[in-house]
Amino acid sequence: MKKKAYLLVNFGGPRDLNEIEEFLIELLTDKEVLRTPFPDFLHRILFTRVAKKRTKKVAPDYALIGEKSPIFEDTEAIAEKVGQKIGAEVMVFHRYLSKTHAKFIEKIENLSDVEKIRVFPMFPQFSYATTGSIALWFKAHFSALIVNKLSWVKSYPDEPSYIHAFETCLRDFIVEKGLREEETVLLFSAHGLPQKFIDTGDPYESECLLTFTQLKQHFPQALAKLSYQSQFGKEEWIRPYTADACKTIDEWGKERKNCVVVPLSFTSDHIETLYEIQELYLPLIRKAGMQAYRCPALNRREEWIDSIAALFQGQQEIKNSMLVRKKTWIPKRFQAQEIRRNFFNCCIGVVA
Repeated sequence: MKKKAYLLVNFGGPRDLNEIEEFLIELLTDKEVLRTPFPDFLHRILFTRVAKKRTKKVAPDYALIGEKSPIFEDTEAIAEKVGQKIGAEVMVFHRYLSKTHAKFIEKIENLSDVEKIRVFPMFPQFSYATTGSIALWFKAHFSALIVNKLSWVKSYPDEPSYIHAFETCLRDFIVEKGLREEETVLLFSAHGLPQKFIDTGDPYESECLLTFTQLKQHFPQALAKLSYQSQFGKEEWIRPYTADACKTIDEWGKERKNCVVVPLSFTSDHIETLYEIQELYLPLIRKAGMQAYRCPALNRREEWIDSIAALFQGQQEIKNSMLVRKKTWIPKRFQAQEIRRNFFNCCIGVVA
């Protein structure tokens, strides 16, 4: 039998307040997340400065949610539980926790007796800014021998086991809170992306719609709406924005009594759910006179563990190279215009 290794990949998150700056630097200097025409060295200089400025802004938010992100511990715990299900060790990669990388690379490169490394992203809907970013990182940091062994589960927006886990999580929450479906709005909130990412071929929005369409069918009496949160900077992002949906819920909510904000693309609770949804969006809904609730993410639920185990052993066999974004060539005169525009925006603090 061919020997396999198993790898769970996620963003990671600051494990204490002191790690926020390092995490944000790694995140914001990733050119798959923030795409600028700057040379790599200039992009890193500019967005390191932005990250340091932003650290001061978000540190109080992290302090309110336990002085850390739960993602690191959750992902590690999930990997252990999935490993117990499939009878094999499941390794973990945390994309933006650079202190964990050296040990991880050493472990991966020592898998000489493994023929295939199955990779599972904790991002149900594919984007070049998430799964694609990690695939690009692997291409840059692994030997060609290891890269050729990578066998990805690309995405799973409408996979039955994932939808079942999500539906069960949401239904349990509705029952727990004693809500009547016909009196409830389900506001599904996915992480946003710049519209230009979608316009240049990123399938993320269409995959979010797949998940939303599947889930709302299980709650036919509720009023369901899809929106996008966590916009960054001044450019156009995928609409509708969650903040706008919350502010205008008295116009489209059809006089429902309750609203449950459901984190569509987030499989683990972290700053975007525990602070952004809980502290920023729910008060907007309550201001409109509705009861407002935040449904937890899948986190460590047993149905989610079962889904990951099943998908790990499923039929998707995507090569690493298929997940790396093909960059388009831009004429030099347009490159210069874009550089000037982006540099001006950075200097006036548009993205800070």
